[in-house]
Amino acid sequence: MTQPMSPAEVEQLRAELARSQQQVADMVAAQEEFLRAVSHDLRAPLRHVTSYGTLVREVLGELPPEVAQGAEVQEALGFLATMDQSARRMGLMIDGLQALVRATRAPLQLQPVPLADAIAQARAALAAAEAGRAVAWRIASDLPTLQADPALLQELLVQLLGNALKFTRPVAQACITVQADAAPAGEIAFTVQDNGVGFDPARAGSLFGVFQRLHRETEFDGVGTGLALCRAIAQRHGAQISATAVPGRGCTVRVGWPA
Repeated sequence: MTQPMSPAEVEQLRAELARSQQQVADMVAAQEEFLRAVSHDLRAPLRHVTSYGTLVREVLGELPPEVAQGAEVQEALGFLATMDQSARRMGLMIDGLQALVRATRAPLQLQPVPLADAIAQARAALAAAEAGRAVAWRIASDLPTLQADPALLQELLVQLLGNALKFTRPVAQACITVQADAAPAGEIAFTVQDNGVGFDPARAGSLFGVFQRLHRETEFDGVGTGLALCRAIAQRHGAQISATAVPGRGCTVRVGWPA
């Protein structure tokens, strides 16, 4: 028969638990501080790269026409274009890191949020991405109400619906479906499904990592922080997010939210 612990042993276990919790909190704080510092401190040299690239381009543009049209100058302009593109991409990566920091640090303002209303707001925010396209939206009428932070849920939905719009771009008739999904007790689930290009299921494990991309940059824009942000927001709410896909036949993202 197991002997009950003495008060001294219980107190020792509590102290060890408190130390472990403090260590975890310190590591999380150090990681977030590192991300903030990286995001802030990289801005200045990045601005110099883009600004001086523009100045060099102006200097080359002032050369006599016969020189400016020469192979060497044109090659230099090509180098500058690549440098500018890379600098802008780095800026987007920093933006993504900052969004992740905000999502993990922002106080949760939990309240009931009808998912249908949140999706309507997300679609309105994505109007420019949808402009000029034939997109069939199938939004279920029985979508649940979630206990969520409205701003963070909005950010998650903008990312998910934005991805669906992006990866259905090559499809003549894009179709995006949002519906409730079967879930175990204590959970509310919904899915966002599209008929876009999909991805290789063997690489699904890296899908929600920071800066992870499953398609070439020349095919689709982005730097690979959107789904990482979705995962961070879901985790803040105690939710789970996963994705399945078939190459050439679309993708389904499932979000399981605490009831």
